[in-house]
Amino acid sequence: MTKTIRCDIVSAHEEIFSGDVTMVFATGIAGELGISPRHAPLITQLKPGPVRILDTTGEEQFYFVSGGIIEVQPHVVTVMADTAMRGEDLDQAAAEAAKTEAERELADRSGEMEIAEAQAKLAQAVAQLQAMERLRKHLKR
Repeated sequence: MTKTIRCDIVSAHEEIFSGDVTMVFATGIAGELGISPRHAPLITQLKPGPVRILDTTGEEQFYFVSGGIIEVQPHVVTVMADTAMRGEDLDQAAAEAAKTEAERELADRSGEMEIAEAQAKLAQAVAQLQAMERLRKHLKR
């Protein structure tokens, strides 16, 4: 029985990760996903937030995606996001500034489209901050 599954995490600009892993965890629109080798085929949207992988040595690695799509086949998982970053590349100050800016924009907007754009920016900034908090807690263990 196969003990690993290939995982590719890509953004619109670059490949962030590619390799064999034992598990992939992500947040889909219907909830948390835990994907192991030989998982049933699946395609779903991802919410902005962390994607975690367990590598073949048992180490957990963290990534952040701004949303996107995850495609699961029995031997490969592909995460496609507009923006994807390694956990260690997340910037707390930049995420807090983006959150503050999005909150200000939300308060100043009146049109339906403007409000939706500001809400999306706010959701992404909050998701980044939450991902950083999870990473920090994990590193303290």
